Amino acid sequence: MAKVRLAFLGFRHGHVMGLYRAARQHARVEVVAACEEDEATAASLRSAGDVSLTHASYIDIYENVAIDAIAVGDYFGRRGEVVIDALRRGKHVIGDKPICTRPSEIAQIASLAAEKKRSVGCLLDLRDHGAYLTMRRLIRDGAIGQVRTVNFTAQHPLNLGKRPAWYFEPGKHGGTINDIGIHALDLIPWLTGRSIVQCTAARAWNARLPQFPDFQDAAQMMLKLDNGGGVLGDVSYLTPDGIAYQAPQYWRVTCHGDNGVIETGYNAKFVELAQRDDKTIRQIPVESGDPTGCLDAFLDEIEGKRSRTDGLTSHDVLDATRRALQIQQAADQGRTNTPLV
Repeated sequence: MAKVRLAFLGFRHGHVMGLYRAARQHARVEVVAACEEDEATAASLRSAGDVSLTHASYIDIYENVAIDAIAVGDYFGRRGEVVIDALRRGKHVIGDKPICTRPSEIAQIASLAAEKKRSVGCLLDLRDHGAYLTMRRLIRDGAIGQVRTVNFTAQHPLNLGKRPAWYFEPGKHGGTINDIGIHALDLIPWLTGRSIVQCTAARAWNARLPQFPDFQDAAQMMLKLDNGGGVLGDVSYLTPDGIAYQAPQYWRVTCHGDNGVIETGYNAKFVELAQRDDKTIRQIPVESGDPTGCLDAFLDEIEGKRSRTDGLTSHDVLDATRRALQIQQAADQGRTNTPLV
């Protein structure tokens, strides 16, 4: 089958660089264009030499390059309009997370994707990480029975001064739950086989940055599963910058079930498991990850196939995004016991 012709629109967040490098090396992809409309960011990219920018504007690419799909890495608040425009033009879309920041945008994206029969991918890549692949296999094999509670901690370093300045500009970030929490909204159903059906309570607030009063550097949530189980999560930007992403709390996930408890984390070498009658905690080595899993799943869907039953789909992306935005809105409006649909 012919390679998917992919154009990159925006590089305002570093996450998109992983997708760019993976796409450049992928046997099923041809990167045909790359654009960054922000002049300062474009100058920085040229100086670093990591990206070969080919066009000055998104419209220039659409008018002059044959493309099948776009990859979106603009600032969060602009992504929705870029994705919607691409779908209207009949292009498949893969984006860094979040793919949009407004409930009205995800409704349009879902409608257009269905109407145009286009795929929507996203870098919800925790499910490609070996620790969680191992954890999922054990849970789905019944190691702890039916899942009753999930606790996760996903505290991040703020890295103030290094993080893009637009994060702190009103209207450009869109909220910390939608930014970080969306990973959990995808990961938990994928791990457990349970849907997240209610935001019991959520809070997102400015804890220690009075100079940026609109930025939420702290966020927590309490959610309900479809079997009555509960989820507690923290996605704050409070990890010390020095330890950064090496903190043991970085994407630590603990699931308690009818027959035991299981836990792992992003940097873990083992998945820890204790079943009902165990006297000690077992350490199960983490299996290999799949560094291009999200991209492969996107390409598979475009080609009309699904090579992995646990691979990310457009439905998964749209569902996680919709629920993340609903929880973010509940936090911003101080609403409790909000159904997630």
